[in-house]
Amino acid sequence: MGFTKNEKLSIYNGVASTVSVNMVNGYIPLFAMTVLGASNNQMGLITSLPSIIGMLALIPGAIWLNKSKSKKNFAVASTFATRFLFMLILFIPMFFQTGYAAWILVFLIAILNFPGALSNLSWQSMIGDLVPEERRGKFFSSRNKYNTIAALAVTFSTGVFLSLFNKANPFPYQILFAAGFLFAVMEVVYLRRHEEPVIHKSWTEPAEKKNVSIAVFQHRPYVAFLICALVYNVSAQMGWSIFSIYHIKEAHATAIWFSLFSVSNQLAQIVSIKWWAKFADRWGNSMLLFVAAAGMATAPVLTILSTNLVYITLINIWIGIFVAGTNLLLFNQLLSATPDETRTNYIANYNFILAIVGFIAPQIGVVLLNGMGINSAMVIVSVARFAAAFSFLIVALKLDKKQRTVLEAF
Repeated sequence: MGFTKNEKLSIYNGVASTVSVNMVNGYIPLFAMTVLGASNNQMGLITSLPSIIGMLALIPGAIWLNKSKSKKNFAVASTFATRFLFMLILFIPMFFQTGYAAWILVFLIAILNFPGALSNLSWQSMIGDLVPEERRGKFFSSRNKYNTIAALAVTFSTGVFLSLFNKANPFPYQILFAAGFLFAVMEVVYLRRHEEPVIHKSWTEPAEKKNVSIAVFQHRPYVAFLICALVYNVSAQMGWSIFSIYHIKEAHATAIWFSLFSVSNQLAQIVSIKWWAKFADRWGNSMLLFVAAAGMATAPVLTILSTNLVYITLINIWIGIFVAGTNLLLFNQLLSATPDETRTNYIANYNFILAIVGFIAPQIGVVLLNGMGINSAMVIVSVARFAAAFSFLIVALKLDKKQRTVLEAF
């Protein structure tokens, strides 16, 4: 596939972003629990509070973005602010003696999601304008592949680097936060180089957008996608904190094992990403989302079968296959279910509702963990994920039936 200039820049931007974020992001649970001594409840808040902050950002975010003359400039400013706040985490160990270091981490992780939500919203809207629908499947599968390769390399090297130090030593994490910020600067530079078409807004557009929050729920393809995506995200995010706690407290994983978990997961994504793109074109996003979500549902029950670290690494290979599918297909389905002319508003509404789910679901997981134990909590998460998978199947079957009815009419 030949790439346009914007598509090449998007790939470079994605790789720089992946390196910046993955250099430490995957080790935040380890940093929080082994360096700062975070509790289960604090771990839950680290997972869920960013969603509430993101939700608050999306309320004015869509308005600001619609009024902005350049989606690209909006994305550049919000992305830089996000990465700068993330870099500030390197100063948290200085407050360890106060007893509030873990709470400062909770606060900083939460607050950086305000510009983070704006960055995500503006990038999704911008890239939807820059990449035509007929190129999205192959382009995003290629972009995700390069991002995954970068994530694999940086995650493994980071794990090796952290393993050279005592697990309670904050210094190597501080080095990585500083290095991550340098790659974040590169990310912003490549984002800034995108060529954005000039769009002249009509004088009637503001009046049309006043009722957009209601109008989006009258678009049936979007509503069908929204219901399925929310059911899936509730079930998926319930387990986020539980997995990290299981790996650290039950399996006693160190930084090098965390890197092996991630690397094995990412390798599986690299191998499988083209398969998902190919068969989505043949069977449709909704049908493939059923397969991907069903595969994700097996992850919790398979994980708790053993605390053997080699076994958990192998399970992460299995999980990675379905992570690739859900990441690619959910975003493609979102773009397909939203009209081009008002996509920003549809995406903003989706992210706003998803933010509410992102706060509630991890807290449900922590409540299940504290009340029922880790094994029972994992089983419940698996059951919920299977239910979500069948919601995609129902939509796929209804779409197939509708298409047959239209063909028969001719």
